[in-house]
Amino acid sequence: MQALRTIDLSIAEGEFVSIVGPSGCGKSTLLYVVGGFLDAQGRVLVDGSAIEGPGTDRGVVFQEYALFPWLSVRNNILYGLERGSLPPAERSAIAERLIGLIGLEGFEDRYPRELSGGMKQRVAIARTLACDPAILLLDEPFGALDAQTREVMQDELNRIWLATRKTVLMVTHDVAEAVYLSSRICVMSARPGQIVKEFRIDLDRTIPREQLVTSDAFNRARNEVWISVRQQALAAEKSSHAPA
Repeated sequence: MQALRTIDLSIAEGEFVSIVGPSGCGKSTLLYVVGGFLDAQGRVLVDGSAIEGPGTDRGVVFQEYALFPWLSVRNNILYGLERGSLPPAERSAIAERLIGLIGLEGFEDRYPRELSGGMKQRVAIARTLACDPAILLLDEPFGALDAQTREVMQDELNRIWLATRKTVLMVTHDVAEAVYLSSRICVMSARPGQIVKEFRIDLDRTIPREQLVTSDAFNRARNEVWISVRQQALAAEKSSHAPA
Protein backbone atom coordinates (compact mmCIF):
# COMPACT_ATOMS: atom_id res chain seq x y z
CA MET A 1 0.00 0.00 0.00
CA GLN A 2 1.28 3.46 -0.88
CA ALA A 3 2.52 5.28 2.24
CA LEU A 4 2.83 8.83 0.92
CA ARG A 5 1.18 10.96 -1.69
CA THR A 6 2.92 13.99 -3.17
CA ILE A 7 4.67 15.92 -0.40
CA ASP A 8 5.73 19.52 -1.02
CA LEU A 9 7.61 20.74 2.04
CA SER A 10 10.38 23.29 2.44
CA ILE A 11 12.16 23.87 5.75
CA ALA A 12 14.23 26.97 6.42
CA GLU A 13 17.58 26.88 8.17
CA GLY A 14 17.08 27.01 11.93
CA GLU A 15 13.39 26.13 11.74
CA PHE A 16 11.80 23.54 14.05
CA VAL A 17 9.08 21.71 12.12
CA SER A 18 6.89 18.94 13.53
CA ILE A 19 4.80 16.43 11.58
CA VAL A 20 1.57 15.22 13.20
CA GLY A 21 -1.36 13.18 11.90
CA PRO A 22 -3.42 10.01 12.35
CA SER A 23 -1.69 6.74 13.19
CA GLY A 24 -0.28 5.08 10.08
CA CYS A 25 -0.38 8.24 7.97
CA GLY A 26 3.26 7.93 6.90
CA LYS A 27 4.90 10.39 9.31
CA SER A 28 7.89 8.18 10.03
CA THR A 29 8.12 7.13 6.39
CA LEU A 30 8.53 10.79 5.44
CA LEU A 31 11.25 11.22 8.06
CA TYR A 32 13.12 8.14 6.79
CA VAL A 33 12.94 9.45 3.23
CA VAL A 34 14.55 12.71 4.37
CA GLY A 35 17.10 10.67 6.32
CA GLY A 36 18.01 8.78 3.17
CA PHE A 37 16.93 5.39 4.54
CA LEU A 38 14.10 5.02 2.02
CA ASP A 39 14.02 5.93 -1.65
CA ALA A 40 11.66 8.65 -2.84
CA GLN A 41 9.91 8.78 -6.20
CA GLY A 42 10.38 12.54 -6.24
CA ARG A 43 13.30 14.72 -5.19
CA VAL A 44 14.54 15.47 -1.69
CA LEU A 45 17.11 18.27 -1.51
CA VAL A 46 19.37 19.56 1.25
CA ASP A 47 20.93 22.94 0.38
CA GLY A 48 20.07 22.25 -3.26
CA SER A 49 21.76 18.84 -3.42
CA ALA A 50 19.76 15.64 -3.89
CA ILE A 51 19.74 13.12 -1.05
CA GLU A 52 21.19 9.80 -2.21
CA GLY A 53 21.29 7.99 1.13
CA PRO A 54 22.12 8.63 4.78
CA GLY A 55 24.68 11.35 5.39
CA THR A 56 26.47 13.20 8.17
CA ASP A 57 24.53 16.35 7.30
CA ARG A 58 21.44 14.67 8.84
CA GLY A 59 21.44 13.27 12.33
CA VAL A 60 18.65 10.93 13.46
CA VAL A 61 17.32 10.35 16.97
CA PHE A 62 14.95 7.39 17.26
CA GLN A 63 12.32 6.56 19.87
CA GLU A 64 14.51 3.74 21.16
CA TYR A 65 17.78 5.09 22.50
CA ALA A 66 20.02 2.88 20.32
CA LEU A 67 23.03 3.36 22.62
CA PHE A 68 25.91 0.90 22.67
CA PRO A 69 25.53 -0.86 26.05
CA TRP A 70 29.24 -1.67 26.29
CA LEU A 71 30.26 2.00 25.94
CA SER A 72 30.16 4.71 28.59
CA VAL A 73 28.28 7.98 28.19
CA ARG A 74 31.45 9.69 27.00
CA ASN A 75 32.37 6.92 24.55
CA ASN A 76 28.85 6.71 23.14
CA ILE A 77 29.09 10.41 22.34
CA LEU A 78 32.60 9.98 20.91
CA TYR A 79 31.61 7.01 18.73
CA GLY A 80 30.80 8.92 15.55
CA LEU A 81 33.66 11.38 16.02
CA GLU A 82 36.21 8.60 16.21
CA ARG A 83 35.38 7.66 12.63
CA GLY A 84 36.30 11.13 11.42
CA SER A 85 39.56 13.00 11.04
CA LEU A 86 39.48 15.26 14.09
CA PRO A 87 42.47 14.99 16.47
CA PRO A 88 41.78 13.28 19.82
CA ALA A 89 41.97 16.49 21.86
CA GLU A 90 39.33 18.17 19.70
CA ARG A 91 37.07 15.11 19.88
CA SER A 92 37.34 15.08 23.66
CA ALA A 93 36.55 18.79 23.83
CA ILE A 94 33.39 18.28 21.77
CA ALA A 95 32.28 15.40 23.98
CA GLU A 96 32.85 17.39 27.17
CA ARG A 97 30.95 20.39 25.79
CA LEU A 98 28.00 18.20 24.86
CA ILE A 99 28.00 16.43 28.22
CA GLY A 100 27.64 19.87 29.76
CA LEU A 101 24.96 20.85 27.26
CA ILE A 102 22.79 17.85 28.16
CA GLY A 103 23.45 18.23 31.88
CA LEU A 104 25.19 14.91 32.53
CA GLU A 105 28.36 16.11 34.22
CA GLY A 106 29.41 13.44 36.69
CA PHE A 107 27.89 10.64 34.58
CA GLU A 108 30.58 10.56 31.89
CA ASP A 109 31.80 7.09 32.84
CA ARG A 110 28.40 5.52 33.50
CA TYR A 111 27.00 2.87 31.17
CA PRO A 112 23.51 2.86 29.64
CA ARG A 113 22.28 0.25 32.13
CA GLU A 114 23.05 2.76 34.91
CA LEU A 115 20.99 5.57 33.37
CA SER A 116 17.31 6.47 33.46
CA GLY A 117 15.30 6.59 30.24
CA GLY A 118 15.54 10.37 30.06
CA MET A 119 19.29 10.30 30.60
CA LYS A 120 19.71 7.70 27.85
CA GLN A 121 17.79 9.90 25.42
CA ARG A 122 19.96 12.89 26.37
CA VAL A 123 23.02 10.81 25.45
CA ALA A 124 21.38 9.78 22.16
CA ILE A 125 20.75 13.44 21.31
CA ALA A 126 24.31 14.42 22.28
CA ARG A 127 25.77 11.61 20.17
CA THR A 128 23.79 12.90 17.19
CA LEU A 129 24.88 16.50 17.83
CA ALA A 130 28.54 15.45 18.15
CA CYS A 131 28.96 15.16 14.37
CA ASP A 132 27.40 18.63 13.98
CA PRO A 133 24.70 17.71 11.44
CA ALA A 134 22.94 20.56 9.69
CA ILE A 135 19.56 18.87 10.30
CA LEU A 136 18.19 16.90 13.25
CA LEU A 137 15.56 14.25 12.43
CA LEU A 138 13.58 13.15 15.49
CA ASP A 139 11.27 10.13 15.28
CA GLU A 140 8.99 10.16 18.35
CA PRO A 141 12.09 10.86 20.46
CA PHE A 142 10.22 10.83 23.79
CA GLY A 143 7.55 8.26 23.01
CA ALA A 144 9.04 5.62 25.32
CA LEU A 145 9.22 7.92 28.36
CA ASP A 146 6.74 8.42 31.18
CA ALA A 147 4.76 11.68 31.20
CA GLN A 148 6.90 13.51 33.75
CA THR A 149 10.21 12.54 32.15
CA ARG A 150 8.79 13.41 28.75
CA GLU A 151 8.12 16.98 29.89
CA VAL A 152 11.64 17.25 31.30
CA MET A 153 13.08 16.06 27.98
CA GLN A 154 10.90 18.49 26.04
CA ASP A 155 12.39 21.26 28.15
CA GLU A 156 15.88 19.89 27.45
CA LEU A 157 15.28 19.75 23.71
CA ASN A 158 13.86 23.28 23.75
CA ARG A 159 16.94 24.50 25.63
CA ILE A 160 19.28 22.72 23.20
CA TRP A 161 17.44 24.13 20.18
CA LEU A 162 17.59 27.66 21.60
CA ALA A 163 21.34 27.18 22.17
CA THR A 164 22.19 25.63 18.78
CA ARG A 165 19.39 26.77 16.43
CA LYS A 166 19.70 23.51 14.51
CA THR A 167 17.21 22.80 11.76
CA VAL A 168 14.82 20.19 13.19
CA LEU A 169 12.21 17.91 11.64
CA MET A 170 10.31 15.94 14.29
CA VAL A 171 7.60 13.32 14.06
CA THR A 172 5.27 13.09 17.06
CA HIS A 173 1.74 11.96 17.87
CA ASP A 174 1.59 14.42 20.80
CA VAL A 175 -0.03 17.66 19.66
CA ALA A 176 0.88 19.56 22.84
CA GLU A 177 4.51 18.48 22.42
CA ALA A 178 4.53 19.73 18.85
CA VAL A 179 3.08 23.10 19.87
CA TYR A 180 5.49 23.44 22.78
CA LEU A 181 8.59 22.84 20.64
CA SER A 182 7.84 23.85 17.06
CA SER A 183 7.93 26.99 15.00
CA ARG A 184 5.72 25.24 12.40
CA ILE A 185 3.46 22.19 12.49
CA CYS A 186 2.38 20.18 9.44
CA VAL A 187 -0.74 18.00 9.67
CA MET A 188 -0.82 14.91 7.47
CA SER A 189 -3.85 13.10 6.10
CA ALA A 190 -4.49 9.38 6.45
CA ARG A 191 -2.46 7.03 4.27
CA PRO A 192 -1.40 7.67 1.61
CA GLY A 193 -0.26 10.68 3.62
CA GLN A 194 0.02 14.19 2.37
CA ILE A 195 0.32 17.53 4.15
CA VAL A 196 -3.16 19.02 4.36
CA LYS A 197 -2.61 21.94 6.72
CA GLU A 198 0.21 23.96 8.25
CA PHE A 199 0.26 26.05 11.41
CA ARG A 200 2.79 28.75 12.26
CA ILE A 201 3.50 28.68 15.99
CA ASP A 202 4.72 31.99 17.39
CA LEU A 203 5.41 31.52 21.11
CA ASP A 204 8.06 32.85 23.47
CA ARG A 205 9.98 29.68 24.36
CA THR A 206 12.36 31.50 26.68
CA ILE A 207 9.70 31.81 29.41
CA PRO A 208 9.06 29.07 32.02
CA ARG A 209 6.97 26.06 30.90
CA GLU A 210 4.24 26.79 33.46
CA GLN A 211 3.77 30.26 32.03
CA LEU A 212 3.89 29.13 28.41
CA VAL A 213 1.52 26.14 28.55
CA THR A 214 -1.15 28.08 30.46
CA SER A 215 -1.12 31.01 28.04
CA ASP A 216 -4.07 31.74 25.75
CA ALA A 217 -1.75 31.61 22.71
CA PHE A 218 -0.53 28.09 23.57
CA ASN A 219 -4.00 26.71 24.24
CA ARG A 220 -5.42 28.29 21.11
CA ALA A 221 -2.67 26.79 18.94
CA ARG A 222 -2.99 23.37 20.61
CA ASN A 223 -6.77 23.31 20.08
CA GLU A 224 -6.50 24.37 16.43
CA VAL A 225 -3.91 21.68 15.64
CA TRP A 226 -5.78 19.02 17.64
CA ILE A 227 -9.03 19.73 15.77
CA SER A 228 -7.21 19.42 12.44
CA VAL A 229 -5.61 16.09 13.43
CA ARG A 230 -8.96 14.80 14.73
CA GLN A 231 -10.64 15.69 11.44
CA GLN A 232 -8.06 13.64 9.56
CA ALA A 233 -8.42 10.73 11.99
CA LEU A 234 -12.22 10.74 11.60
CA ALA A 235 -11.88 10.88 7.82
CA ALA A 236 -9.52 7.90 7.96
CA GLU A 237 -11.95 5.95 10.14
CA LYS A 238 -14.83 6.73 7.80
CA SER A 239 -12.80 5.69 4.78
CA SER A 240 -11.81 2.37 6.39
CA HIS A 241 -15.48 1.45 6.84
CA ALA A 242 -16.59 2.52 3.37
CA PRO A 243 -17.73 -0.33 1.06
CA ALA A 244 -15.15 -1.42 -1.48
